[in-house]
Amino acid sequence: MRQTNLVALRAMKLLLTLLTLTLTSTAGEYVVLSNGFRIHADSHVTDGSVMRLKTAQGDIEIQAGTVAGIEVEEYTPPPPVAAVPPKPPDPPAPKDQPPLTPHEMVTRAAINAGLPPEIVHSVARAESAYRIDALSPKGAIGLMQLMPGTAAELNVDPHDPMQNVEAGARYLRDLLLKYENDPHQVSKAIAAYNAGPGAVDKYKGIPPYRETVQYVNRVLKQYEKEQQKKKTNSTD
Repeated sequence: MRQTNLVALRAMKLLLTLLTLTLTSTAGEYVVLSNGFRIHADSHVTDGSVMRLKTAQGDIEIQAGTVAGIEVEEYTPPPPVAAVPPKPPDPPAPKDQPPLTPHEMVTRAAINAGLPPEIVHSVARAESAYRIDALSPKGAIGLMQLMPGTAAELNVDPHDPMQNVEAGARYLRDLLLKYENDPHQVSKAIAAYNAGPGAVDKYKGIPPYRETVQYVNRVLKQYEKEQQKKKTNSTD
């Protein structure tokens, strides 16, 4: 079940609160959570135990206790504009731009959703092995294996690869926010992506379904590999 009403209520509450609170930061920044996730925000404001983030995707409310630190995004002002002689017009751009690869689509969708690309890549690999035309026996569609009902709730065309990936990343973000105060946040969100949040709430954890248990283990194992790969690449 989607958390649309919860997100809407949070957004409304945030808009009302912002009328009386002063933003603590005006520059771009990264909010580092204690579980390792980094959320890019335009600004944040702390109100007691709650921190509210203003992001490009909308307003997010999290528990201040889950924040490990704030990293200010460096900004380099543009150089002064100097008068330059007019240049000849550029040649026309090619009409057909090369389409994004599935990997590129997943990375872009993860960034747009404010998630580490590694977690979205892990889900995409487990769901469809990056196959755009994937169709499960239960009717799940495309790269992120959206069910028709979920796609309808998200108002996207699941057969459009970019819409499919963007919606899947947003859905995963909403599930992570749903369990943000839970010590098993990531595993519960992944289980809910596979079996639905209703099943996770019913069993107060990963449902005892063989498919879901194997799915969660597969995604978490891949996530560890993706994180290790990122760490190795950053030290090269």
